[in-house]
Amino acid sequence: MTDETPGQAAAAPTAADGSSWLVLIYRIPSEPTRLRATVWRRLKGLGAVYLQNSVAALPAGTAAERALRKLRREILEMGGTAQLLASQALAGQQDILAVFQAARDDEYEEIVDKCQDFHGQLQKEYDAGHYTYAELEENEEDLVKLRNWLTKITERDVFGAPRRAATLEALASCEQALEEYAARVYAEEAEGH
Repeated sequence: MTDETPGQAAAAPTAADGSSWLVLIYRIPSEPTRLRATVWRRLKGLGAVYLQNSVAALPAGTAAERALRKLRREILEMGGTAQLLASQALAGQQDILAVFQAARDDEYEEIVDKCQDFHGQLQKEYDAGHYTYAELEENEEDLVKLRNWLTKITERDVFGAPRRAATLEALASCEQALEEYAARVYAEEAEGH
């Protein structure tokens, strides 16, 4: 029996309460250093948290398992070693959950910061009197990027981190501000400016 056979770990526990985790333990050759950065970026992109150096955890789930199995294969192809475990915390569950929640809150906080930047950019447009379709389109693209980023974070926020609500409010504020700016652009265009 190999650990690469799809479906064999289907019995791996999954729980929305965070009691079940997938743990990737790996080693990567020290050179070239880009290999370490690649693995780190992939794990961060999945929303994994580090429990120790080269020990990362994700809440158990089918998509997470598939992604970590793929990453494990890539680590092996890099000349490294990796084990993927399905586990439950016997002690320290709240510590793991707290690290996971803090990671999501940090990501949410980045979006809130970008929302503040978005409002600042709109204010610059008002201050400069730039009410053009080109400026509106540029700001719409920025808002789409914020929405997409939020979608990625909420997909990995399986426990509902505390900063989620404030982030949703910040994004709604950006949407409202853009609607107001759009109305001004349409009004200026209608007046022939």
